[in-house]
Amino acid sequence: MKGIRRKEKAIESEEEMVAILETSKYITIAMCENNLPYLVTLSHGYDRNKNCIYFHCARKGKKVDILSKHSTIWGQAIKDHGYVDGSCDHLYATTQFKGNVTFVEDVMEKEHALGIMINSLEPDPQTVIEEQITEKSVQRVHIGRIDIEYMSGKKSKEVIIQL
Repeated sequence: MKGIRRKEKAIESEEEMVAILETSKYITIAMCENNLPYLVTLSHGYDRNKNCIYFHCARKGKKVDILSKHSTIWGQAIKDHGYVDGSCDHLYATTQFKGNVTFVEDVMEKEHALGIMINSLEPDPQTVIEEQITEKSVQRVHIGRIDIEYMSGKKSKEVIIQL
């Protein structure tokens, strides 16, 4: 992989890149079929122990069709800290990643993935877990797992990531 051109913006710390994945509200992933790019934005949960990202989606559709044939994706999570008025600058921090998508069928892993996603998205995760994770919902839900192979990070000079 080609390195970042502006070295002063590089995030070198894996911990800082992981923190962005854990705290961003969504990710965007790019995929390709027949030399045509396709881009989607997803809510997600990052599993630190498995270095993977979980997302849920419909069982059918363009995204599932493409990923079932071409599982390699490139993705990005971004923390937007806003435009700085009068300076022609934008404050941000981003983690970009390459990975492969697998659709999860194992019931235990689906439950685990839902717990990861709910814990990362909900202000009161325990209530949602108790109400939403049922045997029926686990059977019905379609879960994708992105196994991360490579990560890089970049941020504007003034951004400080708070864990």
